[in-house]
Amino acid sequence: MRLLCRYLFFLLLLVVSYSVAFHFLMEYEGRNYSWVTGFYWTLTVMSTLGFGDITFTSDPGRLFSIVVLLSGIVSLLVMLPFTFIQFFYAPWLEVQEKTRAPRELPAGTSGHVILTNTDPISLTLVRRLQQYHIDYALVLEDLQSALEYHDKDYRVVVGRLDDPQTFRLLRTDRAALVVVNNNDMINTNIIFTIRELSQDVPIVTNADSDDSLDILQLAGATHVFQFTKDLGKSLARRALGPNMQANIIGRFDDLFIAEAPVMRMPFEGKTLRESNLRGVTGVTVVGIWERGRFAIPDPDTVLTGTSVLVLAGSEKQLQSYAAMEGDRSETSGRVLILGGGRVGRAAADALEERGIAYCIVETNRELVEDETRYVHGSAADINTLIRAGIYEAPTVFVTTHDDDINIYLTIYCRKLRPDIQIISRSTLDRNISKLHSAGADLVMSYASLGVNTIVNVLRPDNMLMLAEGLNVFRLPVPDSLAGGTLGESGIRQTTGCSVVAIHSGDGDRINPDPATILHEHDELILIGTADAEAQFIERYSSPSS
Repeated sequence: MRLLCRYLFFLLLLVVSYSVAFHFLMEYEGRNYSWVTGFYWTLTVMSTLGFGDITFTSDPGRLFSIVVLLSGIVSLLVMLPFTFIQFFYAPWLEVQEKTRAPRELPAGTSGHVILTNTDPISLTLVRRLQQYHIDYALVLEDLQSALEYHDKDYRVVVGRLDDPQTFRLLRTDRAALVVVNNNDMINTNIIFTIRELSQDVPIVTNADSDDSLDILQLAGATHVFQFTKDLGKSLARRALGPNMQANIIGRFDDLFIAEAPVMRMPFEGKTLRESNLRGVTGVTVVGIWERGRFAIPDPDTVLTGTSVLVLAGSEKQLQSYAAMEGDRSETSGRVLILGGGRVGRAAADALEERGIAYCIVETNRELVEDETRYVHGSAADINTLIRAGIYEAPTVFVTTHDDDINIYLTIYCRKLRPDIQIISRSTLDRNISKLHSAGADLVMSYASLGVNTIVNVLRPDNMLMLAEGLNVFRLPVPDSLAGGTLGESGIRQTTGCSVVAIHSGDGDRINPDPATILHEHDELILIGTADAEAQFIERYSSPSS
């Protein structure tokens, strides 16, 4: 402001000086004008308007007019706009931007989730938190990035991630969870910074390197995950092999939830009624994934080779299911892994634990570790795939971190082998349906896996997230259903949720019979999509229910 005042004073002094000089020069030419006319002439010349109603006739007067004109161009047409922008418009714009992207949360904020990055996991988690009406804050260091995400309706706070004051203004000591998902070095710094303020707030983080696990825990992380490794292991558990079993994807007390591909099982091609799975093993088929779409099956649903069953049962019942042998005569070839990155190597390690042979196709020579288990070359080259065993492999994993490449390779492998099992990785959730359309039998989402893991940490007692849009949750028996039987409740028909267990003082009744009486103080353990869960809550939380 001092600089601005000095400039305005200089500008005023210049106008006054020129007006005084105007009077002396006009008297020199034998003319006389008022002081108002002097100011009028000075401003018209300095602003380059030049009306021409008052002009000098002598050479000194015209030279003076040139000086006034040139100084006016510099001071009024160049310096004044710059001064206005620098001292008025820019500060006003900065204030408006800071208002759109604040630097702190309201004083009473509590029970919220803080996120420190805009990676696919964090952004997918934000949508899930909004779905369950959990407050959150996305903290970003760059103001422009913060404004971009603010315009996309994210709740953004601006602040430096290594500054304790940032997390003090985020009310971190009253947060429900902090999700730190940057690189390992930055994660360590952020976690250590948070621990200066609070020793109690839960912190979830991801470790890219095995060497960072201990360091992140020492820095103060409550839960350290390796999402890429977990994704690789999840891919491997779904591969066809000599010891194919139901893949346990979640546990809720004594209740186990598992996924099992139908391909090459004895009941492939039969209806659910004809398979008699509940009668033989005791498990209940609570849902079916069919190329990325989840559906509640009925007795006449046909179990195809692309179907993946969602099973609910006790540990003993799932063991009975695992004892059912399918046709493994075609699984003598090696499983093909396209991509030798962290996900591909984690999948290879998991396959080795199961005793399943594999071959990794990798373009980067530096990542080739063992010539007997690696083939160096491009997965888009037919000769490379032939050397890797594409025509003998029972399963192919597409594990690159680029979804475009994954779609490309999925289409290619499906054309080469219409009968092969293709399991693909998806980095972004929006590409899941594209990969299924391209020919993938199963698609594992990196973002969804990370989000499910984090939400299960956030709400361990009331909800278990299994896969994209599929949840297990616990709710008390609605008053309107108490005293009736499970079959009479019509829960499955009206909401799309399946009751997989009933929790009471006597323990859990897994896969209860339709004739089971629902008591007032019992709790229902249900499985269903997020929409089905919302429909159940809406239907049975009203006063009339």
